[in-house]
Amino acid sequence: MFSPLDWMVFASYFLVLAFSSFVFSRIKISTTRDYFVGSNAMPTLAVAISVLATSQSAATFLGVPEFAYAHDFTFIGFYLSALLAVIFVAYVLIPKFYAMKAVTVYELLELRYGESAKRQAGIMFLVGRVLASGARLYIGALAISMILFGDIVFSHMALSIFVLILGALSYAYFGGVKSVIFSDIIQAVTYIGAAIAVLVFLYYSLDSINILESLNAHNKLKLFDTSLDGKFSVVGLLTGWLLLNIAAFGLDQDMTQRVLSCKNEKEAAKSLMFSIFMTIPVVLLFLTIGVLLFLFYQQVDVVQSFEGEKITIFMYFILNEMPEGLRGLVTVGAIAAALSSTNSVLGAMASVAVEDIYKPWRLQRGAVDEVHFLKASRAAVLFFALTLSAMAMLSYFWQKYSDLSLISFALGVMAFAYTGLLGVYFSAIFTKRGTAKLVPFALVGGFLTVLALQPYIFGISIGFSWQMVLGTLVAFGIMQVGKNDE
Repeated sequence: MFSPLDWMVFASYFLVLAFSSFVFSRIKISTTRDYFVGSNAMPTLAVAISVLATSQSAATFLGVPEFAYAHDFTFIGFYLSALLAVIFVAYVLIPKFYAMKAVTVYELLELRYGESAKRQAGIMFLVGRVLASGARLYIGALAISMILFGDIVFSHMALSIFVLILGALSYAYFGGVKSVIFSDIIQAVTYIGAAIAVLVFLYYSLDSINILESLNAHNKLKLFDTSLDGKFSVVGLLTGWLLLNIAAFGLDQDMTQRVLSCKNEKEAAKSLMFSIFMTIPVVLLFLTIGVLLFLFYQQVDVVQSFEGEKITIFMYFILNEMPEGLRGLVTVGAIAAALSSTNSVLGAMASVAVEDIYKPWRLQRGAVDEVHFLKASRAAVLFFALTLSAMAMLSYFWQKYSDLSLISFALGVMAFAYTGLLGVYFSAIFTKRGTAKLVPFALVGGFLTVLALQPYIFGISIGFSWQMVLGTLVAFGIMQVGKNDE
């Protein structure tokens, strides 16, 4: 349980949150472009840090050390693949978004296939994000409930979910993307600082061990997987994982909204590149924590469970080994990671709901002023906060009473949605084929292809990177059936 020193660290963090949210709430917002893309006036470095923070979550905070503990450093290949993806996004997609002064990435499909295509892609994004981000919110709340209350009963889980969603709302509701970007800097500094503190503690706890020699003896220093069937093999990184990263950084409004807030396409491209260059050492930091945890526990029989709930090795370490003060710091680090991914998704979902779905529908029924859409934007943020909270609570009961893991599925739902989006966008950018009528079939076709390749559907066992490739090919193939309407 928390000591007085831990509670002091915890309280200090929330005082910073309260003060910063008050300051950011005073940012003047007069239009939806202000609210969603900061009137294209955000500093490049701030956007880069926000993209870094958005790409991390409580699942990343706890899951990356878990991977290194069980395996090695080969997960870093995922972010080297992301570097290639970002180059593609920066020089192919970003110029197109800025040329049309887009507020959401799905406006590009409107230009090519009509308004219905933009709306359908937006709906696909929203469905995937409700499931995926609701599940991530649940994982963050799970960690907080374990640490703060020493249990995972529903009442404490609900309170943890409420704390996270309230913290996210305090930034996203009033100040829009400007507030979210500046708050992400606070969250990034917090969880990276917590990780550095843990790394130092682990290092000095292993002062009797030759760390490099021991890691090398256990083959924990491997950086690249040259096999054909490894989860993060070089082949997979250059195919399916590359497609996943192109979608995440270029077709997912959650990530791309920040990039669209830069002054111009050149600054947007810089922000993306800077974000990856900063993300790689951060991920190496968490991977290093994982391999040091392996050395810390290699002579101990570790039972990674908590009240029947399987937990990561990092969570086990936090619950059982953290000294006073550091435990509180790591707790706020987990909260910061969860907040950085939650506050961003609220604004992203609201921007798609209002700009791509509600605004076109409302304007067809008569002119209204910008104040109306600004109010609708804030209402959408509140609505999605409630929706994600409900999804997080549903995740609690699903995982508790069902043999099927909703969490495993939900965390991959965006990847399911990505294949359809990739197929449609590749058709729009690189070919003159495809029609508005084919867009929904391609979106659903990609989704269903990946779903059909899951082992719990037809018993098919195929690597996730190949699922991405096949799903994208199916969606792209569907779009090629018809000629362009133009």
